[in-house]
Amino acid sequence: MSARKKKLINQPENILNEMLSGFTQAYSDIVKLTDNGLVVRAQPKAQGKVGLVIGNGSGHEPAMIGLIGEGLFDVNVAGEIFTAPGPERIVEGIKAADHGAGVLVCVSHHAGDLMNAEMALELCEMEDIDNVDMVILYDDISSAPKGSEPERRGTAGLFFVWKMLGAYAEQSGDLAATKAMAEKIRDNTRTLAMALTSCASPITREIMFEMPDDEMEIGMGVHGEMGMGRQKVVSADETIDLMLPPILEDLPFQSGDEVIVMLNNSGSMTLMELYILYNRVAQKLDEASIKVYKSWIGPYATTQEMAGFALSLCKVDDELKGLWDAPANGASVKQL
Repeated sequence: MSARKKKLINQPENILNEMLSGFTQAYSDIVKLTDNGLVVRAQPKAQGKVGLVIGNGSGHEPAMIGLIGEGLFDVNVAGEIFTAPGPERIVEGIKAADHGAGVLVCVSHHAGDLMNAEMALELCEMEDIDNVDMVILYDDISSAPKGSEPERRGTAGLFFVWKMLGAYAEQSGDLAATKAMAEKIRDNTRTLAMALTSCASPITREIMFEMPDDEMEIGMGVHGEMGMGRQKVVSADETIDLMLPPILEDLPFQSGDEVIVMLNNSGSMTLMELYILYNRVAQKLDEASIKVYKSWIGPYATTQEMAGFALSLCKVDDELKGLWDAPANGASVKQL
C-alpha cells in the first residue's frame, strides 16, 4: 500500500470552494469572491487600464490567489487541484477584468493551461469580445534546451512577471505594450528547481511519487514533472554549485549584470535552509561580478508540502527595477 499523508480538510470535493471562501474572508480589504467563484480585487483598477487575468490549477498557494490586488492581477480563475480552469470560466474572468482598455490573459506554459486559454480566446471571438490577448510564460531551463525556450514550462520564476507586469498595467492603457512588457520580463528570467521529497494530493492523500531518503532531483516541475535526473543528496553549497552555473549560462547572465534573486520554497523547506542556500547564491554571484538588486525568499508558488526550492534570476534594467519597486498590495505581496 502506498504511503498516505495527513491533511486537515473537510470533504475533498469542497476543498476549492472552502479555500477560496476562507482566503477572501481573511483578506477582504484586498480581494473578494464573486458569485461565480472568481477571486477579484476588492477595489477595481481605474477605467482605461489593461486588465490582467490569470487562471491556474489550485494547490500552489499563495500563487495565484495571493497575486490579486493593487499593482498585481485583477482576476484569478482558480481551477481544481492541479487542474487548469475550463475555457468558459476563463471567459468569465476576462469579462470581470475588462476596464475598457483590453484584457491580457497570462498563461503559465503547461498543456492544459495553454489549451484552455486558446479555447477561451476563441469563445471571446465568437461572443464579439474584442481587445483580448494572451501571453505564454515560461522560465524552467530544465524542461527544454537553450534555443527552444517556448517549449519550456512555467514555474516559480513567473513571480517576476506577475509582480512587474501588475505594476506596468496599473499605469498602461495599451494592451500590445503590456504584452510586450510581459515578454521582456519573461525573456530575462531563468529558473531551476529541485526536490528532496514528493507531496501528497489533498484529494486522495496519496504520495505523488516516491523518492528514496538519500536522493534528490534537480529540475523538478511544479507538478512533480521529471527533471534532469536523480542523484544522491549533497550539501547546501554543493546543491547551489550544481544549479547556479546552468542558470547563469542559459541567458547568459554576465559580469556587470544586475539581477533580482528569488528562492521559492516549494512547500516544507525551513527558512534556515533557504537562508543557508541564499548565502551561497550571494557568494557565487559576487564572484561572478553580478550585482543583486533585490532578493525574495519564501513560499510564493508551492506544491503542497513538497520539500525543495526553486532558484530564479531575473536580469533587470532601470525600467524593470522601477516596476519591481512600485506599490503592490496582495496577500502574498504587501507594501508595508
